[in-house]
Amino acid sequence: MRRDVRAALVPWLVARTLVGGALGVARYGFGELEGVRRPPALDQGLFAWDAAFYRDIAEHGYGVPRAGLRFFPLVPLLARNLGTVLAGNDALALLIIANLSALAFGALLYRLTLSETADPGIAMRAVWFAAVLPPALTLVMGYAEATFLVLSVAMFLALRARRWWWATAAGFFAGLARPAAALLAIPAAIEGMRGWRTATPRDRVARAGAVISPVVGTACYLVWVGREFGDAWLPIRLQSEQRRRGGFADPFSSMWDGFSDLFGGDRFGSGLHVVWALAFVALAVVLARWLPASYTAYAGATVLFALSAENLDSLERYAMSAFPLAIGVAIVTPREELERPAVVLAAAGLVGYSVLAFLGRYVP
Repeated sequence: MRRDVRAALVPWLVARTLVGGALGVARYGFGELEGVRRPPALDQGLFAWDAAFYRDIAEHGYGVPRAGLRFFPLVPLLARNLGTVLAGNDALALLIIANLSALAFGALLYRLTLSETADPGIAMRAVWFAAVLPPALTLVMGYAEATFLVLSVAMFLALRARRWWWATAAGFFAGLARPAAALLAIPAAIEGMRGWRTATPRDRVARAGAVISPVVGTACYLVWVGREFGDAWLPIRLQSEQRRRGGFADPFSSMWDGFSDLFGGDRFGSGLHVVWALAFVALAVVLARWLPASYTAYAGATVLFALSAENLDSLERYAMSAFPLAIGVAIVTPREELERPAVVLAAAGLVGYSVLAFLGRYVP
């Protein structure tokens, strides 16, 4: 465990330094402007965008505006409980949970990558890219992404070790953290089918439990919403509104629209999302050649689901919730002349995206 934490610590510290510096630069630069309306995200800082909802839910429960029902309860509940130890400072507790989860995510990712590739270099690069790629901004803010990623990697570790009940527990809590956890049922099914014919009845029950656990976790929250608000599908319906994710769309149509924007419209909005999408698809192909099918299936399903939205805002964050993509970046940068420029470029992107997010120009 000490080895894993040591591997994750420096990238973790660097990412927080970069995001904190970006926030300082954004505030200083905006302070030099006159007569321009100050964006709310600049004052909210690490509680900007979705983090503001998580903080409000931690502090007040689901008595917040109805739009807050889109955010699943695990992280706000953890923050509220830790907040009692911190003299009621639930907001500080939220940041502590998010950032400690990010450190744990890096440590577990190192362990998982090392066990799959037997290559410390790939494992170390995976940790670096997971920490400093631009979507990792949300691992510093008060989002649920870091906690979800810890549980996702923990589930994969358990699945690959055939510890089905541990995988079931990780999957269930992941389902309480984010609705995207339902996609974890795909790798669980793939791993569960290995050796199914020779498995004992008890073992088959455990395997099935691992498969359905993320869906059960999500269903628990939806059932509670149904009892309290009269509509169990309200969180999904709210998220599907046009100004958020929107409804489902043909991924190829979304990509085509993005290409049109890239060469003549919203280059730095929808157009840039397409560049990321192409990179994610390429990384999924890399995973298919290097790692077991469960990794490729999970990454591919996550990217496809992200691209199926009418609104591609936050595409990068949704796609990078599939942690195998970070392993894919590590695999394609094996030489030092590739590794260092790639890490520097990713870190520069993290700073740039962070500044844009704090200025209200990019939706993380």
